[in-house]
Amino acid sequence: MAVVTAPRTTAPDILRRQDPEMAEVILGEARRQADSLQLIAAENFTSPAVLAALGSPLANKYAEGYPGARHHGGCELVDAAERIAIARAKALFGAEHANVQPHSGSSAVLATYAALLRPGDTVLAMGLAYGGHLTHGAPVNFSGRWFDFVGYGVDAESGIIDYAQVHQLARTHRPKAIVCGSISYPRHIDYETFREIADDVGAYLIADAAHPIGLVAGGAAPNPVPYADVVCATTHKVLRGPRGGMILCGEEYAERVDRAVFPFTQGGAQMHTIAAKGVAFGEAAAPAFTAYAHRVVANARALAEALATEGFLITTGGTDTHLITADPSPLGVEGRTARGRLAAAGMVLDTCALPYADGRGIRLGTAAVTTQGMGEAEMRRIAALFAAALREDVAEARGVRGEVRSLTGRFPPYGTLS
Repeated sequence: MAVVTAPRTTAPDILRRQDPEMAEVILGEARRQADSLQLIAAENFTSPAVLAALGSPLANKYAEGYPGARHHGGCELVDAAERIAIARAKALFGAEHANVQPHSGSSAVLATYAALLRPGDTVLAMGLAYGGHLTHGAPVNFSGRWFDFVGYGVDAESGIIDYAQVHQLARTHRPKAIVCGSISYPRHIDYETFREIADDVGAYLIADAAHPIGLVAGGAAPNPVPYADVVCATTHKVLRGPRGGMILCGEEYAERVDRAVFPFTQGGAQMHTIAAKGVAFGEAAAPAFTAYAHRVVANARALAEALATEGFLITTGGTDTHLITADPSPLGVEGRTARGRLAAAGMVLDTCALPYADGRGIRLGTAAVTTQGMGEAEMRRIAALFAAALREDVAEARGVRGEVRSLTGRFPPYGTLS
Protein backbone atom coordinates (compact mmCIF):
# COMPACT_ATOMS: atom_id res chain seq x y z
CA MET A 1 0.00 0.00 0.00
CA ALA A 2 2.01 2.96 -1.25
CA VAL A 3 1.15 6.43 -0.02
CA VAL A 4 -0.51 8.67 -2.62
CA THR A 5 1.97 10.87 -4.45
CA ALA A 6 2.06 14.37 -2.98
CA PRO A 7 5.45 15.98 -3.54
CA ARG A 8 4.25 19.51 -2.82
CA THR A 9 3.61 18.63 0.83
CA THR A 10 7.36 18.58 1.48
CA ALA A 11 8.26 22.20 0.75
CA PRO A 12 5.44 24.42 -0.56
CA ASP A 13 6.44 27.18 -2.94
CA ILE A 14 5.43 29.86 -0.44
CA LEU A 15 7.93 28.54 2.10
CA ARG A 16 10.66 28.37 -0.53
CA ARG A 17 10.07 32.02 -1.36
CA GLN A 18 9.74 33.31 2.20
CA ASP A 19 12.28 31.14 4.05
CA PRO A 20 14.48 29.22 1.62
CA GLU A 21 16.84 28.20 4.41
CA MET A 22 14.13 26.34 6.32
CA ALA A 23 12.57 25.07 3.10
CA GLU A 24 15.87 23.47 2.17
CA VAL A 25 16.04 21.70 5.54
CA ILE A 26 12.54 20.30 5.03
CA LEU A 27 13.28 19.26 1.46
CA GLY A 28 16.54 17.68 2.60
CA GLU A 29 14.72 15.62 5.20
CA ALA A 30 12.17 14.54 2.60
CA ARG A 31 15.01 13.38 0.38
CA ARG A 32 16.66 11.55 3.28
CA GLN A 33 13.43 9.70 4.01
CA ALA A 34 13.00 8.84 0.35
CA ASP A 35 16.48 7.54 -0.50
CA SER A 36 17.18 5.52 2.65
CA LEU A 37 15.35 2.66 4.33
CA GLN A 38 13.30 3.85 7.29
CA LEU A 39 13.42 0.87 9.64
CA ILE A 40 12.98 2.59 13.00
CA ALA A 41 10.14 0.64 14.63
CA ALA A 42 8.44 3.79 15.93
CA GLU A 43 8.30 5.57 12.55
CA ASN A 44 6.02 5.52 9.52
CA PHE A 45 4.86 7.68 6.63
CA THR A 46 1.59 9.52 7.23
CA SER A 47 -0.84 10.04 4.38
CA PRO A 48 -1.06 13.39 2.55
CA ALA A 49 -4.48 13.83 4.19
CA VAL A 50 -2.91 13.62 7.66
CA LEU A 51 -0.21 16.09 6.60
CA ALA A 52 -2.89 18.44 5.28
CA ALA A 53 -4.68 18.44 8.63
CA LEU A 54 -1.41 19.11 10.44
CA GLY A 55 -0.78 22.14 8.25
CA SER A 56 -4.35 23.46 8.46
CA PRO A 57 -5.66 26.71 10.05
CA LEU A 58 -6.69 24.63 13.09
CA ALA A 59 -3.09 25.21 14.21
CA ASN A 60 -4.10 28.81 14.98
CA LYS A 61 -6.82 27.99 17.51
CA TYR A 62 -6.38 28.04 21.28
CA ALA A 63 -8.73 25.49 22.83
CA GLU A 64 -8.04 24.72 26.49
CA GLY A 65 -10.62 22.34 27.87
CA TYR A 66 -12.91 19.87 26.12
CA PRO A 67 -15.66 20.11 23.49
CA GLY A 68 -18.52 22.17 24.86
CA ALA A 69 -16.46 23.31 27.86
CA ARG A 70 -13.58 25.41 26.52
CA HIS A 71 -11.83 28.29 28.23
CA HIS A 72 -11.69 30.23 24.94
CA GLY A 73 -14.31 31.49 22.52
CA GLY A 74 -14.68 30.55 18.89
CA CYS A 75 -14.25 26.80 19.47
CA GLU A 76 -17.36 25.52 17.73
CA LEU A 77 -15.49 24.05 14.76
CA VAL A 78 -12.52 22.68 16.68
CA ASP A 79 -15.05 21.10 19.04
CA ALA A 80 -16.49 19.32 16.01
CA ALA A 81 -13.01 18.14 14.98
CA GLU A 82 -12.28 16.73 18.42
CA ARG A 83 -15.67 15.04 18.70
CA ILE A 84 -15.06 13.35 15.35
CA ALA A 85 -11.63 12.12 16.48
CA ILE A 86 -13.04 10.84 19.79
CA ALA A 87 -15.94 9.01 18.14
CA ARG A 88 -13.63 7.38 15.60
CA ALA A 89 -11.14 6.28 18.27
CA LYS A 90 -13.88 4.75 20.41
CA ALA A 91 -15.34 2.87 17.45
CA LEU A 92 -11.95 1.73 16.16
CA PHE A 93 -10.83 0.19 19.46
CA GLY A 94 -14.15 -0.62 21.13
CA ALA A 95 -13.52 1.78 24.01
CA GLU A 96 -16.15 3.51 26.12
CA HIS A 97 -14.06 6.67 26.42
CA ALA A 98 -11.16 8.21 24.49
CA ASN A 99 -9.01 11.23 25.25
CA VAL A 100 -7.19 12.35 22.11
CA GLN A 101 -5.39 15.38 23.55
CA PRO A 102 -2.07 13.94 24.86
CA HIS A 103 0.84 15.46 22.99
CA SER A 104 2.84 12.20 23.02
CA GLY A 105 2.87 8.65 24.32
CA SER A 106 4.83 9.76 27.37
CA SER A 107 2.25 12.49 28.02
CA ALA A 108 -0.47 9.84 27.89
CA VAL A 109 1.38 7.68 30.42
CA LEU A 110 2.00 10.67 32.70
CA ALA A 111 -1.69 11.54 32.69
CA THR A 112 -2.66 7.93 33.34
CA TYR A 113 -0.36 7.73 36.35
CA ALA A 114 -1.76 11.05 37.57
CA ALA A 115 -5.31 9.70 37.24
CA LEU A 116 -4.72 6.44 39.10
CA LEU A 117 -1.70 6.86 41.38
CA ARG A 118 -0.16 9.07 44.05
CA PRO A 119 3.57 9.81 44.47
CA GLY A 120 5.26 6.95 46.29
CA ASP A 121 2.91 4.24 45.03
CA THR A 122 4.44 0.95 43.93
CA VAL A 123 4.17 0.06 40.24
CA LEU A 124 5.12 -3.22 38.56
CA ALA A 125 6.39 -2.82 34.99
CA MET A 126 8.81 -4.40 32.53
CA GLY A 127 12.37 -3.67 33.62
CA LEU A 128 14.38 -1.32 31.44
CA ALA A 129 16.97 -4.02 30.72
CA TYR A 130 14.22 -6.19 29.19
CA GLY A 131 12.57 -3.57 27.02
CA GLY A 132 10.71 -1.29 29.42
CA HIS A 133 10.14 2.34 28.40
CA LEU A 134 11.55 5.42 30.14
CA THR A 135 8.09 5.99 31.64
CA HIS A 136 8.26 2.52 33.22
CA GLY A 137 10.56 3.61 36.02
CA ALA A 138 13.75 5.07 34.52
CA PRO A 139 15.58 7.05 37.23
CA VAL A 140 15.95 10.05 34.90
CA ASN A 141 12.21 10.10 34.14
CA PHE A 142 9.30 11.43 36.20
CA SER A 143 8.13 7.84 36.66
CA GLY A 144 11.32 6.78 38.41
CA ARG A 145 11.38 9.89 40.59
CA TRP A 146 7.76 9.87 41.72
CA PHE A 147 6.91 6.17 42.03
CA ASP A 148 8.48 3.01 43.40
CA PHE A 149 8.90 0.78 40.35
CA VAL A 150 9.54 -2.95 40.50
CA GLY A 151 10.72 -4.52 37.25
CA TYR A 152 9.72 -7.86 35.79
CA GLY A 153 11.64 -9.57 33.01
CA VAL A 154 11.61 -12.28 30.39
CA ASP A 155 12.62 -15.93 30.37
CA ALA A 156 16.36 -16.26 29.78
CA GLU A 157 15.96 -19.01 27.20
CA SER A 158 12.86 -18.03 25.23
CA GLY A 159 12.86 -14.25 25.69
CA ILE A 160 9.12 -14.45 26.46
CA ILE A 161 7.62 -12.56 29.40
CA ASP A 162 7.90 -14.69 32.53
CA TYR A 163 4.29 -14.51 33.69
CA ALA A 164 4.99 -16.67 36.73
CA GLN A 165 7.61 -14.14 37.81
CA VAL A 166 5.17 -11.29 37.21
CA HIS A 167 2.60 -12.99 39.44
CA GLN A 168 5.16 -13.71 42.16
CA LEU A 169 6.44 -10.13 42.15
CA ALA A 170 2.87 -8.82 42.26
CA ARG A 171 2.03 -10.93 45.31
CA THR A 172 5.27 -9.91 47.01
CA HIS A 173 5.11 -6.16 46.38
CA ARG A 174 1.35 -5.58 46.11
CA PRO A 175 1.63 -2.77 43.53
CA LYS A 176 -1.02 -0.12 43.07
CA ALA A 177 -0.72 -0.64 39.31
CA ILE A 178 0.76 -3.12 36.85
CA VAL A 179 1.97 -1.86 33.47
CA CYS A 180 2.12 -4.22 30.50
CA GLY A 181 3.92 -2.96 27.44
CA SER A 182 7.39 -2.55 25.98
CA ILE A 183 9.41 -0.71 23.37
CA SER A 184 11.25 -3.81 22.16
CA TYR A 185 9.11 -6.89 22.84
CA PRO A 186 8.26 -8.54 19.50
CA ARG A 187 5.59 -10.94 20.74
CA HIS A 188 1.93 -10.46 21.60
CA ILE A 189 1.25 -9.69 25.25
CA ASP A 190 -1.17 -11.94 27.11
CA TYR A 191 -3.51 -9.24 28.42
CA GLU A 192 -5.91 -11.76 29.93
CA THR A 193 -3.16 -13.21 32.14
CA PHE A 194 -2.09 -9.72 33.20
CA ARG A 195 -5.72 -8.95 34.08
CA GLU A 196 -5.90 -12.06 36.25
CA ILE A 197 -2.69 -11.12 38.05
CA ALA A 198 -3.87 -7.55 38.61
CA ASP A 199 -7.21 -8.76 39.99
CA ASP A 200 -5.44 -11.20 42.30
CA VAL A 201 -3.51 -8.38 44.01
CA GLY A 202 -6.06 -5.60 43.64
CA ALA A 203 -3.99 -3.53 41.20
CA TYR A 204 -4.95 -1.33 38.31
CA LEU A 205 -3.91 -2.73 34.94
CA ILE A 206 -2.38 -0.16 32.58
CA ALA A 207 -1.59 -1.26 29.02
CA ASP A 208 1.10 0.79 27.32
CA ALA A 209 0.18 -0.17 23.76
CA ALA A 210 2.20 2.51 21.97
CA HIS A 211 3.78 -0.01 19.61
CA PRO A 212 1.02 -2.54 18.86
CA ILE A 213 -2.00 -0.19 18.77
CA GLY A 214 -1.84 0.20 14.98
CA LEU A 215 -1.83 -3.56 14.58
CA VAL A 216 -4.80 -3.67 16.96
CA ALA A 217 -6.64 -1.23 14.71
CA GLY A 218 -6.01 -3.52 11.74
CA GLY A 219 -6.98 -6.71 13.55
CA ALA A 220 -3.41 -8.02 13.50
CA ALA A 221 -2.80 -7.96 17.28
CA PRO A 222 -4.86 -8.59 20.44
CA ASN A 223 -6.87 -5.64 21.75
CA PRO A 224 -5.95 -4.61 25.32
CA VAL A 225 -9.08 -2.48 25.77
CA PRO A 226 -11.33 -5.29 27.12
CA TYR A 227 -8.73 -6.20 29.77
CA ALA A 228 -6.93 -3.05 30.90
CA ASP A 229 -8.37 -0.35 33.12
CA VAL A 230 -6.57 2.24 31.02
CA VAL A 231 -4.77 1.94 27.67
CA CYS A 232 -2.07 4.45 26.72
CA ALA A 233 -0.98 4.66 23.11
CA THR A 234 0.64 6.74 20.42
CA THR A 235 -1.04 7.75 17.19
CA HIS A 236 2.00 7.38 14.93
CA LYS A 237 4.02 4.16 14.49
CA VAL A 238 1.94 1.46 12.73
CA LEU A 239 -1.25 3.51 13.19
CA ARG A 240 0.24 5.93 10.66
CA GLY A 241 -1.16 9.12 12.16
CA PRO A 242 0.53 12.28 13.43
CA ARG A 243 3.02 12.17 16.27
CA GLY A 244 0.90 12.24 19.41
CA GLY A 245 -0.81 10.19 22.08
CA MET A 246 -4.23 9.05 23.26
CA ILE A 247 -5.83 7.33 26.24
CA LEU A 248 -8.61 4.74 26.11
CA CYS A 249 -10.61 3.64 29.17
CA GLY A 250 -14.00 2.73 30.56
CA GLU A 251 -16.53 5.32 31.70
CA GLU A 252 -15.60 4.77 35.34
CA TYR A 253 -12.18 6.34 34.71
CA ALA A 254 -13.19 8.91 32.10
CA GLU A 255 -13.47 11.96 34.34
CA ARG A 256 -10.24 11.16 36.20
CA VAL A 257 -8.35 10.67 32.94
CA ASP A 258 -9.71 13.85 31.37
CA ARG A 259 -8.80 15.96 34.39
CA ALA A 260 -5.35 14.38 34.51
CA VAL A 261 -4.74 15.44 30.90
CA PHE A 262 -6.27 18.91 31.35
CA PRO A 263 -5.70 20.85 33.52
CA PHE A 264 -3.21 18.71 35.45
CA THR A 265 -0.53 17.77 32.90
CA GLN A 266 -1.31 19.81 29.76
CA GLY A 267 -2.69 23.17 28.69
CA GLY A 268 -4.08 24.02 25.30
CA ALA A 269 -4.91 21.17 22.98
CA GLN A 270 -3.13 21.01 19.61
CA MET A 271 -6.24 21.11 17.47
CA HIS A 272 -4.46 20.59 14.14
CA THR A 273 -2.88 17.42 15.53
CA ILE A 274 -6.19 16.23 16.97
CA ALA A 275 -7.82 16.71 13.56
CA ALA A 276 -4.95 14.75 11.98
CA LYS A 277 -5.50 11.99 14.53
CA GLY A 278 -9.14 11.88 13.48
CA VAL A 279 -8.12 11.56 9.84
CA ALA A 280 -5.77 8.69 10.72
CA PHE A 281 -8.50 6.92 12.74
CA GLY A 282 -10.79 7.19 9.74
CA GLU A 283 -8.14 5.71 7.47
CA ALA A 284 -7.47 2.89 9.95
CA ALA A 285 -11.15 1.92 9.94
CA ALA A 286 -11.05 1.15 6.22
CA PRO A 287 -10.55 -2.42 4.89
CA ALA A 288 -7.32 -1.35 3.18
CA PHE A 289 -5.73 -0.66 6.55
CA THR A 290 -6.61 -4.14 7.78
CA ALA A 291 -4.77 -5.58 4.80
CA TYR A 292 -1.88 -3.20 5.46
CA ALA A 293 -1.55 -4.21 9.13
CA HIS A 294 -1.37 -7.89 8.24
CA ARG A 295 1.23 -7.16 5.54
CA VAL A 296 3.32 -5.33 8.14
CA VAL A 297 3.42 -8.49 10.27
CA ALA A 298 4.08 -10.76 7.28
CA ASN A 299 6.97 -8.52 6.25
CA ALA A 300 8.39 -8.50 9.77
CA ARG A 301 8.29 -12.29 9.95
CA ALA A 302 9.93 -12.59 6.53
CA LEU A 303 12.63 -10.08 7.50
CA ALA A 304 13.31 -11.82 10.82
CA GLU A 305 13.63 -15.19 9.09
CA ALA A 306 15.96 -13.76 6.46
CA LEU A 307 18.12 -12.01 9.06
CA ALA A 308 18.43 -15.28 10.94
CA THR A 309 19.59 -16.96 7.72
CA GLU A 310 22.26 -14.24 7.39
CA GLY A 311 23.56 -15.06 10.87
CA PHE A 312 21.76 -12.61 13.17
CA LEU A 313 20.41 -13.95 16.48
CA ILE A 314 16.71 -13.05 16.57
CA THR A 315 15.36 -12.58 20.09
CA THR A 316 12.40 -14.85 20.91
CA GLY A 317 13.15 -16.64 17.64
CA GLY A 318 10.91 -14.38 15.57
CA THR A 319 8.09 -11.86 15.87
CA ASP A 320 4.30 -11.55 16.07
CA THR A 321 4.33 -7.83 15.35
CA HIS A 322 5.98 -5.12 13.24
CA LEU A 323 9.02 -5.18 15.49
CA ILE A 324 12.23 -7.22 15.40
CA THR A 325 15.08 -7.23 17.90
CA ALA A 326 18.30 -8.96 17.00
CA ASP A 327 21.86 -9.53 18.17
CA PRO A 328 24.41 -8.82 15.40
CA SER A 329 27.39 -10.15 17.38
CA PRO A 330 27.69 -13.37 15.29
CA LEU A 331 28.64 -11.06 12.42
CA GLY A 332 31.45 -9.61 14.52
CA VAL A 333 29.83 -6.33 15.63
CA GLU A 334 27.75 -5.15 18.56
CA GLY A 335 24.58 -3.08 18.29
CA ARG A 336 26.00 0.44 18.30
CA THR A 337 28.63 -0.35 15.68
CA ALA A 338 26.04 -2.14 13.56
CA ARG A 339 23.70 0.85 13.71
CA GLY A 340 26.48 3.16 12.55
CA ARG A 341 27.50 0.97 9.62
CA LEU A 342 23.92 0.40 8.56
CA ALA A 343 23.17 4.13 8.74
CA ALA A 344 26.17 4.84 6.52
CA ALA A 345 24.68 2.40 4.03
CA GLY A 346 21.28 4.12 4.16
CA MET A 347 19.48 1.75 6.52
CA VAL A 348 18.17 3.62 9.56
CA LEU A 349 17.29 1.79 12.78
CA ASP A 350 17.82 1.83 16.55
CA THR A 351 19.75 -0.12 19.15
CA CYS A 352 18.05 -1.87 22.05
CA ALA A 353 18.80 -3.69 25.27
CA LEU A 354 19.47 -7.42 24.97
CA PRO A 355 18.22 -9.30 28.04
CA TYR A 356 20.94 -11.31 29.76
CA ALA A 357 23.61 -10.03 27.35
CA ASP A 358 26.50 -7.59 27.80
CA GLY A 359 26.21 -5.66 24.53
CA ARG A 360 23.32 -3.98 22.79
CA GLY A 361 21.27 -5.30 19.93
CA ILE A 362 19.39 -3.68 17.07
CA ARG A 363 15.68 -2.89 16.92
CA LEU A 364 13.87 -2.43 13.63
CA GLY A 365 10.35 -2.42 12.25
CA THR A 366 8.52 -2.86 8.97
CA ALA A 367 5.71 -0.29 9.19
CA ALA A 368 7.28 2.38 6.95
CA VAL A 369 8.65 0.10 4.25
CA THR A 370 5.27 -1.65 4.08
CA THR A 371 3.55 1.71 3.64
CA GLN A 372 5.89 2.27 0.69
CA GLY A 373 4.61 -0.94 -0.89
CA MET A 374 7.50 -3.29 -0.20
CA GLY A 375 6.80 -6.98 0.28
CA GLU A 376 8.46 -10.16 1.41
CA ALA A 377 10.88 -10.27 -1.54
CA GLU A 378 12.17 -6.84 -0.55
CA MET A 379 12.50 -7.98 3.06
CA ARG A 380 14.82 -10.76 1.97
CA ARG A 381 16.83 -8.28 -0.07
CA ILE A 382 17.08 -5.92 2.92
CA ALA A 383 18.42 -8.75 5.09
CA ALA A 384 21.12 -9.47 2.51
CA LEU A 385 22.03 -5.78 2.40
CA PHE A 386 22.28 -5.77 6.20
CA ALA A 387 24.78 -8.59 6.13
CA ALA A 388 26.78 -7.02 3.31
CA ALA A 389 27.00 -3.69 5.15
CA LEU A 390 28.36 -5.38 8.27
CA ARG A 391 30.96 -7.56 6.57
CA GLU A 392 34.63 -6.62 6.71
CA ASP A 393 34.85 -6.34 2.91
CA VAL A 394 34.98 -2.52 2.63
CA ALA A 395 34.35 -2.44 -1.12
CA GLU A 396 31.23 -4.56 -0.76
CA ALA A 397 29.97 -2.49 2.17
CA ARG A 398 30.40 0.73 0.18
CA GLY A 399 28.39 -0.69 -2.70
CA VAL A 400 25.40 -1.31 -0.42
CA ARG A 401 24.50 2.39 -0.32
CA GLY A 402 23.88 2.42 -4.04
CA GLU A 403 21.78 -0.71 -3.85
CA VAL A 404 19.67 0.85 -1.09
CA ARG A 405 19.06 3.91 -3.28
CA SER A 406 18.06 1.65 -6.13
CA LEU A 407 15.59 -0.22 -3.92
CA THR A 408 14.01 2.87 -2.37
CA GLY A 409 13.81 4.51 -5.79
CA ARG A 410 11.25 1.88 -6.78
CA PHE A 411 9.07 2.69 -3.74
CA PRO A 412 8.99 6.49 -3.22
CA PRO A 413 6.94 7.46 -0.15
CA TYR A 414 5.59 10.74 -1.61
CA GLY A 415 6.49 10.63 -5.27
CA THR A 416 9.35 12.43 -6.96
CA LEU A 417 10.85 15.24 -4.90
CA SER A 418 12.22 18.44 -6.39
